Amino acid sequence: MGTRKVLWSFANKFFTVGVVGLCISDRFASVARVRGSSMSPTLNPGKTKLLGTSTDDYVLLEKSCLNDYKFSHGDIVVFRSPSNHKERHIKRITALPGDWIGIRKSYDVLKVPEGHCWVEGDNSSSSMDSRSFGTIPLGLVQGRVTHIVWPPQRIGAIQRNTLQDN
Repeated sequence: MGTRKVLWSFANKFFTVGVVGLCISDRFASVARVRGSSMSPTLNPGKTKLLGTSTDDYVLLEKSCLNDYKFSHGDIVVFRSPSNHKERHIKRITALPGDWIGIRKSYDVLKVPEGHCWVEGDNSSSSMDSRSFGTIPLGLVQGRVTHIVWPPQRIGAIQRNTLQDN
């Protein structure tokens, strides 16, 4: 009887912690892994000093911006791919609804429609972004990147800047 009570107590606490953790990661903040070099040098800048190998950055996503879609030029966001819902991308917002954007190499000008944004990677030579798939609906955005939380030598806040500043 004592073992049953201990197991029930453990399961109850484990379940409670799981529900609270899920609520926090769904509504307030979560951690995401950055893969690839499309956001280099801001994220995944290259080899580490420790072993000379490449390690992925892990970033903190703030989700309160999703309540009323408050984004600014230069914010780095995580969003679902418009062409494959299983993929997540991390890019920088370069244009918001109502902005006009000049498309490089084609001399076309496009107005970003309401409820959409234009995103580009900091490393344009290896970035699949709005130049590939057009504007993205703000509903696909899952959070704003605020800090690098791993690896330890890169822990810190993310600077908000526009591509013209780079």
